[in-house]
Amino acid sequence: MRLTQQTGGDALFRRYDYEDGWVVAADVGVDDETISVDTVGDTAIVVIEGGDEPVESEFELPGSVDSVSVTNGVLTIEGER
Repeated sequence: MRLTQQTGGDALFRRYDYEDGWVVAADVGVDDETISVDTVGDTAIVVIEGGDEPVESEFELPGSVDSVSVTNGVLTIEGER
């Protein structure tokens, strides 16, 4: 397993690489209902509603996506190699 970390604004992104897959996790620290995630190819688009204007971020993923979930303010995206 290889772990990569980076910070983006207030969120901490972690990427875990395994032989057969990968996981990207981000602690976005907001209510689950305010986050929407869309994936297009190997790009994730995250929109956080709230305040005056929605905040949109996008980032590259290491491959195709199998699942996306948000639990307790933590976004998790999983995929295969």
